[in-house]
Amino acid sequence: MLHRIRQATRRPAAAALALVAGAAAFLAPQQPQSAQAAPPGDKDVTAVLFEWRFDSVAAECRNTLGPAGYGYVQVSPPQEHIQGGQWWTSYQPVSYKIAGRLGDRTAFANMVATCHAAGVKVVADTVINHMSAGSGTGTGGSSYTKYDYPGTYSVHDFDDCTAQVTNYNDRWNVQHCELVGLADLDTNEPYVRGRIAAYLNDLLSLGVDGFRIDGAKHIAVDDLADIKSRLSNPQAYWKQEAIFGAGEAVSPDEYQGTGDVQEFRYARDLKRVFTGENLAYLKNYGEGWGYLPGGKAAVFVDNHDTERGGDTLSYKDGANYTLANVFMLAWPYGAPDVHSGYEFTDRDAGPPNGGQVTACWQDGWKCQHKWPEIASMVAFRNTVRGGDVTNWWDNGGDAIAFGRGDKGYVAINHESSALSRTFQTSLPAGGYCDVQSGRAVTVDGSGRFTATLAANTALALHQGARTGC
Repeated sequence: MLHRIRQATRRPAAAALALVAGAAAFLAPQQPQSAQAAPPGDKDVTAVLFEWRFDSVAAECRNTLGPAGYGYVQVSPPQEHIQGGQWWTSYQPVSYKIAGRLGDRTAFANMVATCHAAGVKVVADTVINHMSAGSGTGTGGSSYTKYDYPGTYSVHDFDDCTAQVTNYNDRWNVQHCELVGLADLDTNEPYVRGRIAAYLNDLLSLGVDGFRIDGAKHIAVDDLADIKSRLSNPQAYWKQEAIFGAGEAVSPDEYQGTGDVQEFRYARDLKRVFTGENLAYLKNYGEGWGYLPGGKAAVFVDNHDTERGGDTLSYKDGANYTLANVFMLAWPYGAPDVHSGYEFTDRDAGPPNGGQVTACWQDGWKCQHKWPEIASMVAFRNTVRGGDVTNWWDNGGDAIAFGRGDKGYVAINHESSALSRTFQTSLPAGGYCDVQSGRAVTVDGSGRFTATLAANTALALHQGARTGC
């Protein structure tokens, strides 16, 4: 979630790394089933529309996400939360009614139906580790005090530790104390597990396809497995926020059995490589760098926390950010999230217009998911799915190129001057449209083509874009 970002111990230099290869609330727990290894289906890219109102999400599914080939949209937490304009108020629940600032139950249900009609599945960001840090009246009219949420939880449903988490080397402290002062739910209790499962089942009943589990690192794996086993669809997609910290007591590896795990090292290292090291080091990016298995990793260039904390790239980083997203979508590791947020100078600033998006690139909405360089790579990724990395080339510095079998080929020039060369691919001969620039490219009978890439630009060819430039 978090209101602050914990900086993890830095990895060794990338150069060295490159060498390392209701009634539903009380259903009896079912036998845990194997979790999804990645978002199911042929389209695994998620557009994360951070703090967008549900009616705006619906319109974007219909007008942009479906046509572009996004498989999923992730929406911000839908449950009733504390009042306030800051973005993080969405992450302080006061009940499980769908009654937050982004829309009511009807708007949420309509959004899910509209996205499904556009071929886009829906992931809900869910806050189940904790409740609020104070008292008042929620966005849906519910009165509450910390540790007392009438009709939902009472003081007996919270952990005994009422101090803040202070020691990430102590598992008990991490998973029983309060994250930045938020009332920590005792997820070891059957009632609490059942109540959380009832909320998730309610979302499933409205058509939700999966969940991002906020603050998963602060919940014991066994608790999450029990909650998941109570779902009406235990195979719903499940993506967990478990931030890596070197030497910490709780490791992201532990959460692979319950679903995908967000691989924060991927985003942090991309920032370092794109801002100060060589793209050539990316030749074995992913498991070769000691990350989670690719089939269990949810990857991103930035998210709502990290763009504010500065430990990853953000929209403020220009070509570094754009090209990092191009690389992520072209590279066959993990299931990618494309973050789409809004401009900010105050890191607490909430969404413009209360989350209403009238048009992209207005009122501060950045709409990164719609940037042509990024959006064009979604269809690229869908087309090359299953293709191995082939024909890797680099100049030892910041220019790289690689194929995805005979389905696609991408080149990235992150140098300060233009790159002109003949590239070797495994593509069939013929005409292609470079989806980055819109230029026509001809591949000869030996799989070669010649092109010039300006500084800080990319080129991408794939079998789904053979004509039309």
